Amino acid sequence: MYGKVKIFTGSAHPELAREICADLGLPLGKSELVRFANENMMVKILENVRESDVFVIQPSASPVSDTLVELLIMLDALKHASAGRITAVLPYFPYVRSDKKDKPRISIAARLMADLIQTAGATRVLTMDLHSPQIQGFFHIPVDQLIAAPILCDHLARRDLSETVLVASDFGEAKEVGVYANKLNLPIAIIDKRRHADDDRAIATNLVGSVKGKVALLVDDEVASGGTLVEACNFLIQAGAKAVEAAAVHPVLCGPALERLAQSSIRSFVFTNTLPVPAEKKLDRFTVLSVAPLFAQAIRAIHEGDSVSALFR
Repeated sequence: MYGKVKIFTGSAHPELAREICADLGLPLGKSELVRFANENMMVKILENVRESDVFVIQPSASPVSDTLVELLIMLDALKHASAGRITAVLPYFPYVRSDKKDKPRISIAARLMADLIQTAGATRVLTMDLHSPQIQGFFHIPVDQLIAAPILCDHLARRDLSETVLVASDFGEAKEVGVYANKLNLPIAIIDKRRHADDDRAIATNLVGSVKGKVALLVDDEVASGGTLVEACNFLIQAGAKAVEAAAVHPVLCGPALERLAQSSIRSFVFTNTLPVPAEKKLDRFTVLSVAPLFAQAIRAIHEGDSVSALFR
């Protein structure tokens, strides 16, 4: 068995790290990030970690390149400080959507991230809701993927869902939405998107299922620029939905997302805090649920050698 548990965080999401530490009853590990005038970084680990079971919390948050390099340098620093085991805790995985070669002469960047994280010193990875489950296979070390569906479903189940239909924004999301449907005992509708001629953009053309006179609840793994979500909302209203709501795990909210969501007809949004949602990014319609208790349970289970998959039941 490894030595005592130590939790460290980078600069991407220290609030989540503090919540996890509070849940575990542990202090946050002491480290220092130094930024030099030439834009290089240095991470100092300010306490002894020899033979400790170390967890480094750092989601892929903006600015993505900086937080990624900071993570790699911190992992390397811990490796050379003789940590017993190093688990990279990545609530939102870097370059998660670059998981396949669907165009000529491009990188499968998610695989590259896996290589970098392992080379830097991680001996285990703990993450949440990967865009594609096969990303776990990019690693040669153990990877535990937590699922946010129980957290979101517990919150949604407190509402009156008698007139709600869960909606997948395309057929690729249908399987994941099925998890929510089973937990909430709700029907599903799927937006059928097609690509026309030489246009790379997928257009919603049909709806499998019905939302007429119902509350359509769009479920997705992340909201980035918000364009897909807003288009789906407009399509569902045209299909007869009396209201549209949205739930997603990762609030990426980049570019014009806030403006788009604010101007949309979506009446409520539910996210988790796998990524920070600062006050300037919050709308009155946002509800942000904490994943800290689930990550704390997983960290405890990993350290004690218990089953992490038991957390899904």
